[in-house]
Amino acid sequence: MRYIAAYLLLQLANPEATPSAADITKVVSAAGIDVDSDRIDKLFAAIEGKEIAQLVAEGKEKLASVPSGGAAPAAAAAGGAAAAPAEEEKKVEEEEESDDDMGFGLFD
Repeated sequence: MRYIAAYLLLQLANPEATPSAADITKVVSAAGIDVDSDRIDKLFAAIEGKEIAQLVAEGKEKLASVPSGGAAPAAAAAGGAAAAPAEEEKKVEEEEESDDDMGFGLFD
């Protein structure tokens, strides 16, 4: 991911130029990260002949197929009735604890 980010940053900085492996190495090294030249070579092999817009569109398609946590609320809704009394107890406890400041506020 860091090599892709460096490539895109370099491309944004100068849209008319094509970043090289040396350019990516320089950016990643400047961030204090060890460079893996094999990964940079794989990156260039994967993006060879593609435009940035095409790569971004392909990435969006891949991200659209990734689950984004939609199942967790459904699971919580199934057990929501049992969890409701516990939430009420927590609210009562929080109200009782708030009286412990003895009338003094942080910024009084």
